[in-house]
Order: sequence, then C-alpha cells, then structure tokens
Amino acid sequence: MSICAPQLLEHPKPLPPALAPAAPSPRCRELAVGVIGPGRVGGALLDQLRAAQPRLRREGRVDVKLCGVVASKRMWLDCDDAELNGRAGGAQVWRPNDLDAFAAHVRGNEPRHALLIDCSASDAVAAQYPRWLATGLHVVTPNKLAGSGPLARWHAIRAACAQGNARFRYEATVCAGLPVVQTLRDLLDTGDELFAVEGMFSGTLAWLCNRHDGVQPFSALVREAHALGYTEPDPRDDLSGMDVARKLVILAREAGWALSLDDVAVESLVPDALASLPREEFMENLGGLDAPMAAKLAEARAEGGVLRHVAHLDARGRASVKLAVLPAAHAFAHSRLTDNVVQFTTRRYCDNPLLVQGPGAGPEVTAAGIFADLLRIAESLELRA
Repeated sequence: MSICAPQLLEHPKPLPPALAPAAPSPRCRELAVGVIGPGRVGGALLDQLRAAQPRLRREGRVDVKLCGVVASKRMWLDCDDAELNGRAGGAQVWRPNDLDAFAAHVRGNEPRHALLIDCSASDAVAAQYPRWLATGLHVVTPNKLAGSGPLARWHAIRAACAQGNARFRYEATVCAGLPVVQTLRDLLDTGDELFAVEGMFSGTLAWLCNRHDGVQPFSALVREAHALGYTEPDPRDDLSGMDVARKLVILAREAGWALSLDDVAVESLVPDALASLPREEFMENLGGLDAPMAAKLAEARAEGGVLRHVAHLDARGRASVKLAVLPAAHAFAHSRLTDNVVQFTTRRYCDNPLLVQGPGAGPEVTAAGIFADLLRIAESLELRA
C-alpha cells in the first residue's frame, strides 16, 4: 500500500554522509533502522546516528545499519545507493513513497533485528504501527497520534507488541528528550503507587506565561512567539491546550487508565469568537486574546500568585488542562523560558514530589530522546551470530 503523508517534507534536504565504518565487536548487536520523516527532528536524528555510530560499534553496544529514509512522496533505500547516501542532492536514487515496501526492506529477507523510527506527524503512518509490530518490527516515535489517538488502536498496538515480540517506545512524545515516560514506567514497575501527575507540558505556553507581565498585550507576545518559531504555524494549536491534552492522555495510558482525549477537561485560551476563523483572519484579530488574559493576570496578582498553564491527572484518572493561578512558592512558579516541568506525586514521593524539568522542545533534544529509545531497545535484544 502506498501512502503519501503530507506532513512530511515535500523536498527533503540531502541526507548526511554514510554512517562511517568501524570494526564492530564480535558480540555487537546489529540493528537495521529505517527513518520516516527526514524533517527537522528526523534530520537531527540522522546526524546524531552518524556521529555516534563508530563509538557504539567500537564499544560493542550496537551496530546501526541505516537501511533507508521515507519523505512525503519519495523514499531512499540503501540497495539503491551502496554508499548509504554518501552521494549528494540529485545524485541520490529516490523511489516513490511506499510504506509497505519500505517496511519489508528494513525487515529484510533473513531474520534480523529491525526498527522503524517515525518522525512524522502523520496519522496515516501511526495507523501502520500494529501491522509493523505484529511482524516483529520495533517502532520508536515522537508522533503523539498513536499514544493519544483512538483507544482501540492503542490496544491493537499493545497486542501487536506481544504477538510480534516487538518493542514500542515513545519517550519523545512527552516533553521531547526529558525522561518523563521512562520515569513514570520505572516508578510503576518498582511497585510505587501513583497519586497524581501535574505538569507544564507546553514550552510555548510556558514562555507566554513567563513573559506575560502586563507590560505588553498578550497578543503582542503571541506574535513574538510566532515570529521566533515557538508556536505552531497556527498558534491556536498551542493555545487550545489540545497538544497538552494528548501528552496527558499518553501518560494516563502509561499509568493504566483507559483515557481518551474526550475525557480530558480542556480550557482553551482561544475565545469562541476566534476559534473558527481562518488562520490569517485569526492572526489579524489576536487582540481578542488581550482582555481575557489581562483579567487572568489581575486575578493572579490579587492572590499573590502566578499564571501557569497546567495539566493535571489524579489518582482516579480524572484529567484537566487549564490556565491556573499558582502560589508564588509552587515549583512551577520558578520555571524558565520554555521549560517543561512534570511533577509525580506517589506513595514514595508524597511529601516531596519527584520533579523532572528542562527544555521540552527543539529538534536536537527531541532527536536525543528518540535515539535513547533506540539504544534501550538495542540493548534489550538477544545477540545473534
């Protein structure tokens, strides 16, 4: 089946040079890898893989074999270019996009460990995960649409992992490279009991809250964030809170609750009058955000607190996303710039909750989170002769 994912790059930039050869340890695990979506994150990942590959082989950890890359309409396979993309630009050999053929090529004809990395934002690609996993292909992704999409598909992914004895990892879906999903998994796997998860999951909204001091209208800050590339092309994708809700659903499911997006109480920062406008018209009418946000700031100051955009999940699986007034002594009151902050309250970490904080966005840190997932999978695999 041929799938064209419009979210991927239409004209992918030249891929990095071939992964440099290095003498592997005789006991080094080999892992065939295919990358879907050579955009900003995918491109950063390919650079990181190329730089780390000689060291990983030398240390006997994993021998990464890059087998190909899929863009929006085209794909490149190593069988078409023996130098693994050592060539540049038009000298590369590209085929029409075909995810079935791509997956089959990465899997190979002989039994081997193989992994697909989905760096797209495509629901069509996420829909393939159950089939891939059932055939033994491991999957790593920063794509939130699988972990927060239809519950039936999530269950199918879990069942496929068991059927194909395959791993599915998605650390970078929540707070990029921060170890949020793994921390939650470690807490639960070691017998801790989760009481609550609270967090600032949007770097964009963290930046806006940190800068919103009444000196400038809120709309001016949104325009500045948009110009700096902090927001999505349509800032409503950030201001609506739905991206944060997706991350909360992913964590809820990790904790064992069958939560869906419809179960999350989301308070959007976008007034109803602006919600359905075309993007260009919305940008022209950003001033409609100013009065409500000025009122929220006045409320926070009257209470001696600060405004923060907070997601909350309690021990009963109830979830909410909203702009909240927090005490000045709250841990979230001291966040910086675009920091993400996640606080786990558990039986062990009750009086003093466990905090994970740091940059939660950007291609380099997101790619590093994906790379770490790849290494965790690789190190769990059996050695093959």
